[in-house]
Amino acid sequence: MFWFGLYLVALGLALIVAPNVLIGLFGFPPTNEPWIRVAGVLAFVLGYYYIQCGRAEVRRFFELTVPARLAVVAFFAAFVMLSLASPILLAFASVDLAGTLWTALALRTDATRARATTLRA
Repeated sequence: MFWFGLYLVALGLALIVAPNVLIGLFGFPPTNEPWIRVAGVLAFVLGYYYIQCGRAEVRRFFELTVPARLAVVAFFAAFVMLSLASPILLAFASVDLAGTLWTALALRTDATRARATTLRA
């Protein structure tokens, strides 16, 4: 969670401060619309939540992020399939997917360890 939060904070700051530099790297056309900076603020704030919940080890938050982050991947893939976005959007989806799988695996491993500890007691 903590590392994904740092990624979101960095992404958010880039979109707030220099959005056209970042989106240009991914082949998106430059924009002067405020929506890109609004998206940056949202990413930044979400990153803050991820960092703080990661530091506090808020397991329920970790669990809730798994289906939500899978939904992000599904929506991004649908946008690409419907030609609403460039396939490069899947690069962002892949970061979400990797983080989601890492989180799900960590939750499963933690639950297995907890059950083993309970059985030994």
